[in-house]
Amino acid sequence: MFAVRTTGRLAWGSRRWIQLRGVSTLEGNSHIYVFPDEGASGSHILSLLPTEPANAALAIGITSKLPPTTDSLRENPKFLEILQEVFSKYAHEDPEAQSQAQVMVSTAGANLYSGGVLTGHNRRKNKRRADMGDSSGGASGQGGAGSAGRGGWIHISDSRRPPDFGRIAWPEDIFGSLEVDSEGHFVGGDGNYQSSGTYRTVTRDGILGLSPFLRAKLVQRLKELDQQ
Repeated sequence: MFAVRTTGRLAWGSRRWIQLRGVSTLEGNSHIYVFPDEGASGSHILSLLPTEPANAALAIGITSKLPPTTDSLRENPKFLEILQEVFSKYAHEDPEAQSQAQVMVSTAGANLYSGGVLTGHNRRKNKRRADMGDSSGGASGQGGAGSAGRGGWIHISDSRRPPDFGRIAWPEDIFGSLEVDSEGHFVGGDGNYQSSGTYRTVTRDGILGLSPFLRAKLVQRLKELDQQ
């Protein structure tokens, strides 16, 4: 289902969703806007931009279902290219990535959550891991807990499924990685960002989830391109 950010009067409602005259957004993802796809009946364009008509060339993708699923969403390769361009330029400036870099080289150990990003304590249990076995690597695989003084790589990951303590995110949730030296500084000043090549926009755990900083930078870039 999807929620609607209202700019008008109530037209119809129920416990699960409401239809209002306004800008539609995905339920639980108020930053992702939903527009009807004029070229395909029953399909919807998903975008980080609220402007209408939606610019499909800059959209996240097109889905035949709401909420989108791994089978219903047709990803927009151009959007992912823009996302990686923005991350390559700004990921090292993300306060969450900077915190993660400092934790990685700390002799006090690390509290790594949300794909290696330092956040509050995460008590979520992942049923899929329990059912399928945890294939995500330990912190040592990213230079995390126990890597004090050595440096290594930290991962910029989707926030839809924070990994358990001391683990890194699943490959489908990792956007890319940044290189950190033994003092917790980004190598080369920008961390030599490397795209993972494994990220998926939608998984069984949800759709695109970005840190506030990187989402703002991505939206800014999309707006610039939309105005060209």
